[in-house]
Amino acid sequence: MEYWSISVLSIVISVLVTYYLFRKFNFFKRHGIIHIPSIPILSVMVPIIFRRMSFANFTRKIYNLNRDAKYIGFYATMKPVIMLRDPEVIKDIIVKNFDSFTNNSVFVDTNDYVLSQNLFGLQNTKWRHVKKLLSPFFTSSKMKTMFSLMSKHATDFAELMSTLPADKSDVNMKDIFGRYTNDVIALCIYGMKIDSIRDPKNKFYVCGKDITRVSVILIIKYIFIRAFPKLGRILNIKLLNNQKIKYFESRIKNKIVIRDDAEHISHLNMIQLMLDNRDKEGQIQVDVDDIVAQAYAFYFAGSETSSSVMSFITYQIVTNPSVQVKLRQEIDELLNESDGDATYEAVNKLKYLDAVIKEALRLFSQSKSFTINKGMIIWIPLYAIHHDEKYYDNPEEFRPERFLNNDQDNNCRPSFYFPFGLGSRMCIGRRFSLLMIKVVLFHLLARCELKQCAKTSSIKFSEKNLLMMPKDDFWLNIQHRNDKYDRD
Repeated sequence: MEYWSISVLSIVISVLVTYYLFRKFNFFKRHGIIHIPSIPILSVMVPIIFRRMSFANFTRKIYNLNRDAKYIGFYATMKPVIMLRDPEVIKDIIVKNFDSFTNNSVFVDTNDYVLSQNLFGLQNTKWRHVKKLLSPFFTSSKMKTMFSLMSKHATDFAELMSTLPADKSDVNMKDIFGRYTNDVIALCIYGMKIDSIRDPKNKFYVCGKDITRVSVILIIKYIFIRAFPKLGRILNIKLLNNQKIKYFESRIKNKIVIRDDAEHISHLNMIQLMLDNRDKEGQIQVDVDDIVAQAYAFYFAGSETSSSVMSFITYQIVTNPSVQVKLRQEIDELLNESDGDATYEAVNKLKYLDAVIKEALRLFSQSKSFTINKGMIIWIPLYAIHHDEKYYDNPEEFRPERFLNNDQDNNCRPSFYFPFGLGSRMCIGRRFSLLMIKVVLFHLLARCELKQCAKTSSIKFSEKNLLMMPKDDFWLNIQHRNDKYDRD
């Protein structure tokens, strides 16, 4: 009798689970939406989970399912996702109807407070409050101060690169730019002076690399908590290495103690600004954990992505020699006209440098997601749109002239170009990131000539990372410029 009871119960459970999955994964069919059929739970993410396809190519595969569709459906674990293909529809949702599509869904269900409590993971009122707290750091006046700090660091970096001995002039740009962005973020966000090139094993850099590394285990954990958020919370599954997070937490708390216990004044940085402003905001109290979460978010968002963009740009520069020539001419002209004094205003007026960066961001932009009503998610395939020949002539070609006013073939319109997202959820740190990239390229090209070397290979996207990262190390040869501007 007991055997039959267990058998009947098993059958009932199987029927209920089957019915649930059928209903869950029949959503798009019921609503007549073009979609990609999926395996329950694993969904269409199988190529990502098993590292068979880069995230960029995965996005394009879905995007190209139907060239005439305004949107396409697919399942990410257990959640239905709508990928929007039409830029005008995207603008209507993200800009005009932002109040109905306010929240980001990436880190909603995680147990790591530095993920769920940072600006990218926060929702509704708390998100608005923290954004208001952080926004003063990214004003023009603050960026001008950051420019001074960045310029000193970039000058030192470029001088070091320009004096490399011949036997060490082949450089892994992916690694060297990673160290550069680490140090600039440490300086401008954390208020810490670090030299990761001369001190390659410093703890800040080593811990930073560790907490931004995306492993197979991390991907599996992430997919599990997205598929079963309640179970993930019960089991307290975390994505990040708690010991490494504790290190960053201790550094930030130490800064707070120094600031509160003494009249300690240092250069402007984001943590200092948050501490100065936290008591001025009366709606929601921001505690130390909130500050740690924001500091972590800007390290994660700024270090890997900015260093990758720098690598992508230098790759395009060496494989398109005429671009490097034009950049050097523009930079030299500025230095000659200003007697070597490259100000914030002057560097930001370099139109061709700006066009080169914009074109690189078009070619190498991430995708964005937002939560829609009742748990559905909308996906903005930035990379796929930026590579669509419907919006860009010869989209795979690197052509900075697309973004110059005198380009007769220019078909670039704001509706088709949004590397940092759109609307109120647009990346808050975009000005900081652009400035960091612009400053290092300016000083590097003012002093150095970049060339291909025996180790230079074409850039391919990593299948091991959910962010758009180079698959392999990227090597260039760096030579001192004999014709560089000399104030003397």
